[in-house]
Amino acid sequence: MTGSGAHLPPATGAWRAGDPPGGRRWFTGPGALALEAGGSLPSYTLAYETWGQLNSDGSNAVLVEHALTGDSHVAGEAGPGHPSAGWWDGLVGPGKALDTDSLFVVVPNVLGGCQGSTGPSSPDPEGRPWGSRFPVVTVRDQVTTEAALADALGIDRWAAVAGGSMGGMRALEWAVSLPDRVASVLVLASTARASAEQIAWAAPQLHAIRSDPGWHGGDYYSLGAGAGPHRGLGVARRIAHVTYRSEPELSQRFGRSYQGTEDPLRGGRFAVESYLDHHADKLVNRFDAGSYVVLTESMNTHDVGRDRGGVAAALGRVRARTVVAGVDSDRLYPLYQSREIAAGVGGETAVVSSPYGHDSFLIETEQIAALVKSLLG
Repeated sequence: MTGSGAHLPPATGAWRAGDPPGGRRWFTGPGALALEAGGSLPSYTLAYETWGQLNSDGSNAVLVEHALTGDSHVAGEAGPGHPSAGWWDGLVGPGKALDTDSLFVVVPNVLGGCQGSTGPSSPDPEGRPWGSRFPVVTVRDQVTTEAALADALGIDRWAAVAGGSMGGMRALEWAVSLPDRVASVLVLASTARASAEQIAWAAPQLHAIRSDPGWHGGDYYSLGAGAGPHRGLGVARRIAHVTYRSEPELSQRFGRSYQGTEDPLRGGRFAVESYLDHHADKLVNRFDAGSYVVLTESMNTHDVGRDRGGVAAALGRVRARTVVAGVDSDRLYPLYQSREIAAGVGGETAVVSSPYGHDSFLIETEQIAALVKSLLG
């Protein structure tokens, strides 16, 4: 573990062929994928999960987009193939806001990810992990692959596309890129373009991973347990997690208390340090450093206005009924960014009131459920 744990973390926490599949299904793209930054992927696969049944005219389908370290397992318990419980379990299921008795919910693992979709840990056409050779992918590229998945599932138009943080970027890109294919969209705690501060917060995370001796330029997948870039990935997670929560919450929850009887004056830790260590340890056992780099850079380059005449012009393309929500304590994606999106689509900003900062889009189930119901209403 990255802290003081008892076992060595894997070189990568990526899902690997031969692991239990859990609820995953796989879609293979129709051919090579031309990439926005140039070049192409000769082929790609998306892992995805579904809940509910698609109706006869395909009009009840909802696409849910996960955030940076999320995956396709939006609902259900942890188990073989799924080390974590569903990240929106309180929202997806029979009788819940995304009611799978009437809706067909689709959740893909993002292109560049590490839970079954093609990413740096995946084999190239010759069977070797892509590693350092994995190309730059953008949010638009990711949406292109999801559109191909929708085609394969027989979904011409989503009843709704919903996501928070990085998932909100993809949800918004869907509404801008393919306005005729989105009836409604929910953008939570996200932005129309990455800001200088967001890119700045990402920079030390990327440096931490790439500076880890276990990184090996991105080609570490054949290394044994304990030999990959788990230390750098753990540092990156610690930095990120601080931005995901709010200062008042950390102050109230931990203050300056010690971890148990550990005295920082004698080599011990503060309780808040132990908290960050815990989240770092969890991530390195279920995620891949290469995917963390690829996806962080796709978030950095996110800009719906690129080559479209700017953000305002791009948002003017949206025809979907739109709900935009920000969190009042979010210091990573502050409310003004949600307000920019809402103004651009001619709507208002809903405010999620919470002490939990950016992570509120995962925590405040009742408030998010109300937003989902207003979207589908």
